[in-house]
Amino acid sequence: MTLIDWRDSRPIYEQITDRLKHLILMDVIQPGDQLPSVRSLAMENGTNPNTVQKAYTELEREGFTYTIRGKGVFVSDNSVLKDRKKTELVSNMKTLIKEGEELGIDPHELFQEALK
Repeated sequence: MTLIDWRDSRPIYEQITDRLKHLILMDVIQPGDQLPSVRSLAMENGTNPNTVQKAYTELEREGFTYTIRGKGVFVSDNSVLKDRKKTELVSNMKTLIKEGEELGIDPHELFQEALK
């Protein structure tokens, strides 16, 4: 599972975190699935295990995963995560609509342009 783009300027742990979040939200990685061990993911991506551990810690902090001591890291139920992401997207849309209205752009026109 290659998760790193070496041309990306973002920190490696952040790239790993974002890519795994995306895979979880897209149901590529299902709830209950076990993630690769820290060591194996680090070796596969050519990075330090501490970097992968930092990404796994962030995923758990945000509720995407949970750890079973001695067993590994597993994917949490993502229905709550999808609802949270939907709320975030709606908030972003409201901000964009408000900005558009301030510039005199009709929200419907804005949506039509976005759908092209």
